[in-house]
Amino acid sequence: MPGSAWDPLQYERFREQRAQPYRDLASLVEPAESMRVADLGCGTGELTAWLHAALDARETTGIDSSETMLAEAAPRRHEALLFQRADIRTWTPAAPPDLIFSNAALQWVEHHEELWPRLAGLLAAGGQIAAQMPVSDDHPSHTVARELAGEPPYRDRMAGYERPFPVLPPERYAEMLFTLGFERRLVRLQVYEHLLPSVDSVVSWMEGSLLTPFRERLAGPLYERLLGEYARRLRAHGPDSRPYLFPFKRLFVWGRLPTGRVAASAATRRQARPMRRAASPSSRSGSVE
Repeated sequence: MPGSAWDPLQYERFREQRAQPYRDLASLVEPAESMRVADLGCGTGELTAWLHAALDARETTGIDSSETMLAEAAPRRHEALLFQRADIRTWTPAAPPDLIFSNAALQWVEHHEELWPRLAGLLAAGGQIAAQMPVSDDHPSHTVARELAGEPPYRDRMAGYERPFPVLPPERYAEMLFTLGFERRLVRLQVYEHLLPSVDSVVSWMEGSLLTPFRERLAGPLYERLLGEYARRLRAHGPDSRPYLFPFKRLFVWGRLPTGRVAASAATRRQARPMRRAASPSSRSGSVE
């Protein structure tokens, strides 16, 4: 699964806008003494380090599949803050975490009907799960990219690439958390209003995330051509105002198991099996949007 093409510098251009949902997700977590935390899709590790300190955790492990992101995270590593290269679909912790935390990563992993029971089954008794997933797949920033992927001259070079959108309706996560035995649950859809200099700033935003698979597959001049056409079509969707309001929908899901209880999915098997691996060359299983 490719991970080296992710550009930390490009991704960090909108650091504050990306950080706010992370902090909002962290506000849902109920702190406890000596927590063992796993941050799935840790990216550069900057926010993982913040979470570790905010929770005064005993141990926090950041998980990502991108070598370039983990190289940025490495200087932040210390005895209680670790970083590990792994695929969310197959990752298994050395010890059950008290909190599985994931900000803007699970939307890149398919088969959520399997994924969420698997993750729940990895939690320690009384553990918590907290995830934020972008759900702006119907915004022109996403629909235009899908259009271009299926058109010449990009289609042949994209080699059948198709970005799946595996996120389920919000109510389905509430149902799953209930079925899995989470005593306390919260599912919330929130729209963030990002005021950007112009619609061209959306192109820069997406270059750090959604458009990375295009950069992986297209030669330099062809990728630049795609960026120009992508920007032109975004402007056509309008309004091409300055400043430009970029509304971004995000889904927050949090749950806590009863004290002394593991998830229902783990009642008869303490170790959850790895998920099936889908043919998804775009998946980074990292913190992207």
